[in-house]
Amino acid sequence: MHSTATPPAAATPADPAASADPAAPAAGEAVVEVTATHCPYCALQCGMDLAAGPGGGVEVRERAGFPVNRGALCGKGRTAPAVLSSRVRLTEPLVRDRATGRLAAATWEAALDRIAGELSRTRAAHGADACGVFGGGGLTNEKAYALGKFARVVLGTSQIDYNGRFCMSSAAAAGQRAFGLDRGLPFPLEDIPRTGCVILVGSNLAETMPPALRYLTELRENGGTLIVVDPRRTRTAEQADLHLAPRPGTDLALALGLLHLVVAEGRTDEEFIAGRTSGWEEARAAAMAHWPEHVERITGVPVPHLRDAARLFCDAGASMVLTARGPEQQSKGTDTVGAWINLCLATGRAGRPLSGYGCLTGQGNGQGGREHGQKADQLPGYRKLTDPAARAHVAEVWGVDPESLPGPGRSAYELLDALGGDVKSLLLMGSNPVVSAPRAAHVEERLRSLDFLAVADVVLSETAELADVVLPVTQWAEETGTVTNLEGRVLLRRRAVSAPAGVRSDLEVLHGLAARLGHTEGFPAAPEEVFEELRRASAGGPADYSGISYARLAENEGEGLFWPCGSGGAEGAESGAPHPGTRRLFLDRFATEDGRARFVPVVHRAAAEEPDAEYPVLLTTGRVLAQYQSGAQTRRVDELNSAAPGPFVELHPRLAARLRIEDGEPVAVVSRRGRAVAPARVTSSIRSDTVFMPFHWPGEGRANSLTHPALDPVSRMPEFKVCAVRLERLRSG
Repeated sequence: MHSTATPPAAATPADPAASADPAAPAAGEAVVEVTATHCPYCALQCGMDLAAGPGGGVEVRERAGFPVNRGALCGKGRTAPAVLSSRVRLTEPLVRDRATGRLAAATWEAALDRIAGELSRTRAAHGADACGVFGGGGLTNEKAYALGKFARVVLGTSQIDYNGRFCMSSAAAAGQRAFGLDRGLPFPLEDIPRTGCVILVGSNLAETMPPALRYLTELRENGGTLIVVDPRRTRTAEQADLHLAPRPGTDLALALGLLHLVVAEGRTDEEFIAGRTSGWEEARAAAMAHWPEHVERITGVPVPHLRDAARLFCDAGASMVLTARGPEQQSKGTDTVGAWINLCLATGRAGRPLSGYGCLTGQGNGQGGREHGQKADQLPGYRKLTDPAARAHVAEVWGVDPESLPGPGRSAYELLDALGGDVKSLLLMGSNPVVSAPRAAHVEERLRSLDFLAVADVVLSETAELADVVLPVTQWAEETGTVTNLEGRVLLRRRAVSAPAGVRSDLEVLHGLAARLGHTEGFPAAPEEVFEELRRASAGGPADYSGISYARLAENEGEGLFWPCGSGGAEGAESGAPHPGTRRLFLDRFATEDGRARFVPVVHRAAAEEPDAEYPVLLTTGRVLAQYQSGAQTRRVDELNSAAPGPFVELHPRLAARLRIEDGEPVAVVSRRGRAVAPARVTSSIRSDTVFMPFHWPGEGRANSLTHPALDPVSRMPEFKVCAVRLERLRSG
C-alpha cells in the first residue's frame, strides 16, 4: 500500500548515497528518485523506500528485502510523509514577545541569540545546574550524542535526561543487573518464530508494532506456543494459546508464582544454574514464598492457568520471555522484569540459541538514545558517568579535563518536577511532556514556572506552545543519521528530500548555540562527522560502535550492523576482516565480570497506590493502533485521526452497569492528581476492576492527568500502568 503527501516545493533528492530507481524513465517521463530509508516511528525501524518526484510529492513504497518488516508497514509508517507538509509543521523560528507574551516569527539569528543569552544569564546567576536539558528517544544517535556532550561540556550541567526514561528504563536496569548489559533483544527478531514458546508480557504488539505480529503468527504456524500476559484481551491476546489476565500491578507476583511452580515441579535446569549463573539460592528462597494459591489471590489468575503456563514454557525445547511497557512502567518495574529473567535463568532459557529474555523497546531510537549520553547517569558507549576510566576516555575524545565533567543528575520526572525551582531554564528537544509525562498537569505547571524554555521540534506541540523560543527542525526524511532498533541493529536512515527553507537540523542548532556560548569547535553540524566522534567515544564501551561507519552501513544497507561491533575483527574471524557485529549475545558468556548471569532475589509488593473506598477502580494506560506516543505528529495526519479521533475510557459491562454508564456517553475518570473526560467504550475484553485509557491526546481527555509519578527505586521509571481512580457519570437521568 502506498501513501502520498506533498511536502514543500523545495523538496528534492538530497542524499548522494541515496539509491536511485534502477528502471530508467521513458522519454518525457518524470524522474523519480527512490531512497532506501526507515520509518520514523517505533523501534522496529521498518525498512521503506521513499519515492520523491520533481513536483515535490513523496510516496512510501514497500522495501521487501529489509528483514525486520519484509515490506510490511502499519498505517503510521505509510502516512509518515504527511508530516513533511508545510501545512502541519513548523517552518520558521518563533520567539515570545516580552511585551505581548505572544509567539511571533523571528530570524534564526535572533532565536539562537535569545537562547544563548538566557542560558548564559541563568548560569551566571544560579550556576550551571540551573540549566536543564531534556531529550527524546526519537533523536538519532548523532543528535543524542551531541545533546549529551552539549549539556556536559558547553553548559557544564548535570541536569540532563530524556523521555526514554519513561519507556524501557526498568528493562534496561534489570538487564544490567542480570546480564551486565542492556540491549533490547539479545537476538534478532527472526529467532522468535523458531523457538518453542514465547511468554509476551504487557505488550499489545498487534497495535503498537503491527509488522512484528507476523513473528508470533509464524511461531504458532511452526508449532510453537504463545502465552500473552495482559489485563485486557487485546488484539494480540486474541492470538494467544493461553491468555493470562492479571490485575494491573501484579506481574511481579505472577512471574514469582511461575518460578515457584518450576521449582516445585522439578523443572529447573541445575546444570545451567551451576555452570552459568550465581545467586540462585537467594532467588529461589524468595520465589518459594509465592505459592500458587497465594499468587491467584494477588493476581486473579487461576491456579490451573498458572500451571499450564509453567508447563508450556518448560516443555518447549527452547523458550523466550518478551516484556514491554506493561510490567516495566511500574514503581517495581525493575524487580518485575528481574523476576521474569529469573524464570528464564532457572530453566536454562538464556544464553542459548532460540532462548532468552528480551525487551520490546518502544521509541524509534529508544535503544540508541539511551546508549550515547542523554541519560542522567551515562556517557557515550553506555559507559557509567561515575566510572573514572569511562570519564577519562570520553573526556579525552572531547578534549576536556575529566574533572570538568559533572556527575549524575536527576532522572526525567525528577528533572521535570524541579523546573522553576532549582532548574530555571530548559532546552528541550524531541519530546512533549505536557502530554506524555505522569501527573501531567503538575508537569505543565512546572514548565510554565520556568524563567526560560526553548523547544526544538518538528511541530508546534503542546509543550512547544509554552516555550519562549521554538525552533523548527528537520525530520527523518530530511536528514541523514543513524538509529538503533530494538534488536541492537544500527541502521543508516538516509535523507530523501530537502527541508523547507527556514528549517535547520538539531545538529545545526547545537552547533550554533555552542558557538555563541564560546565553543566554536567540537560541535559539527554534519551527521557523519558527529558519528565518527561517537565511534571513538564508544570504543571499548559496552555499546561499542567503533567498528561501524557510514560506509559500512551503506555496504550493509539491507541489514545494518549489530552492536557491539568493535574496530578490530571478531574472535575467530579471518585476520584483518572487520568486525561483523554481534547478532546474538551471551551464547558463550554473559557480560558480567565473571561471565555468569546473576539471579536477583525479588518479592512481590503492592503498587504505590491501591484502590480504596474513594478511588475503587484501577486505571491502566497504553496506545492504540493509529496514534503514536504523545500524538504530536500522528494527530496531524487526517487518515490516522479518522481511524482514532480521540480518547476513550474502556470499561467492563459489569462496571458500566453498576455505575449506569452507557457505551459512548462521556465519563469522568478522577484520580488524586487530576480528572479526564472521554467517551465510555464498554467491552468484555477488560477486567471488571480495571479501566483503560490511551494517552495520545491533550486537553480534557489527557490520560496522564491521572497517572502516578511514583518512581522505581532503581530505574526511576514512573508508575504509568497502575493508579487508583473513580468514575463519574456525567449524563443526568
